[in-house]
Parts: sequence; structure tokens; C-alpha cells
Amino acid sequence: MEQHQYINSDQSVFGDAYSMMRLNKNILLKGPTGSGKTKLAETLSEKVNIPMHQVNCSVDLDAESLLGFKTIQTNADGNQEIVFIDGPVIQAMKEGHILYIDEINMAKPETLPILNGVLDYRRSLTNPYTGEVIKAKPGFNVIAAINEGYVGTLPMNEALKNRFVVIQVDYIDGEILKRVIKEQSLLDDEQLISKIIAFNEDLRTMSKQGQISEEAASIRALIDLSDLSTVMPIERAVKRAIIDKLEDEREQQAIINAIELNF
Repeated sequence: MEQHQYINSDQSVFGDAYSMMRLNKNILLKGPTGSGKTKLAETLSEKVNIPMHQVNCSVDLDAESLLGFKTIQTNADGNQEIVFIDGPVIQAMKEGHILYIDEINMAKPETLPILNGVLDYRRSLTNPYTGEVIKAKPGFNVIAAINEGYVGTLPMNEALKNRFVVIQVDYIDGEILKRVIKEQSLLDDEQLISKIIAFNEDLRTMSKQGQISEEAASIRALIDLSDLSTVMPIERAVKRAIIDKLEDEREQQAIINAIELNF
């Protein structure tokens, strides 16, 4: 399947991320939901041709989700033995792969110090479940993403933040957004694309003012909307791709008003 590349009018975003990676720096991508942080990490992974292991943080994230867990397996002799199944952090370290930690500020602060040695010059970890000391193979890199001011996020621990270099990833708009829609969706009607971009500007403004959630104005939602608009009227496409995901009636009404203004 063809992979879509990360696109941004600010060429330095990708260029700097690539340079930082080659210096083996831990990269923290900072920006709103749906601004393309995961796409940027995936494109970096392709560019350096190193696979990526992903951790999605939440308040339920624990050491097992990061490092792995013990389980009972039956061996070739038919006997049962306790084995350790490596989690994404240990897999990435052992293979010399990229570790991508999404929404790192959604995790409980007490869960992440386990990664301190992984994220500093030592690039090593003592597995608390087995006692094994794991040193990362060359090629191992860490990219994390953070949504600032998002519901449920916590301020990032300073000791952790100090282990990263930061890249601000902002929303794309205008001609660049038009290019993304044309390359990543099925829609090629120039006039409709222009209207969708203007509609998205209104959504962004409402999102900045706190009238609607960031997710409603994300690139992901926009690609879905563009695809759906090729098979149904635009008003219904917006309803299916954006409005029906929202719980709050005021948010839904704000978007219905924006549809009437733009289409």
C-alpha cells in the first residue's frame, strides 16, 4: 500500500526532525490533535528505513504496557514454563528500532520514570520483571508526541521533558492543505476543496475559542469528510465525519452554523 508522506509548508519541520534523529536525539513533537504528528513520525521511520513500535499513552498505561509481561507457555517437551513477552519499549531497544510514544502527557507521571535510563546517554534499562539489563542496539530512537492543553493531559514532568529536543508541529492550511486533500483523499473537485478549506478555517477558529474540540478540526476528520463528499451531499458528509462524533449539542450546532455559512 502506498504510504502518504508528511507535508508541511515549513520545510524545516521535517528537515530538523530528520537531522535530530541522525544525531540520536529524543524528539518531542508538540502540537494540536490532528496536526500530523504521527504522520511525521511514520514518514521519518520510512526515510531512515527503520521500523517503528508505538505506545499509546493513557491514564491506564502501566509498566507492563511499556516493557512487557510474564506468561506461561508450553515448550517443545510439553512442559509449561514462565516466559517474558517483550513490550514495545524492549522490542524497539533490542531490534534497534524507533519507539514512538503518542500522547506522552496522558500517562500518569509515576509510570514514565522507568524510561529515564532509556532516554538518556545510557540508552539502557533493567527489566524489573526479569532482572535483565537491556542496552539499546544502534538505530534505536525515541519520538514522543504531546497534545498541549488537551482534556485529560497533565503537565509533563521537567526531568522527562529535559531529555527531549522539541519540534512544534502546527496545523497546515491554504495551498499545502489543498495538496494534502488531493493526495490523500478521493476528492478532486477544486471548487469543493476550496470550500472545505474555508470551512476548516472556521472550525479552527471555533476550536481556538473553545467552542468545539480540537479533534473536530483535525486533518484526519478533513480527509474523511473529503472522501465522503464524493459519495453523498456535503452536509451529510460533515454530519458523518464530524458532527456525529461530538457529544455536546452546542458544539454540534456551531458546526451546523458553519456548514450553512460555507456551503
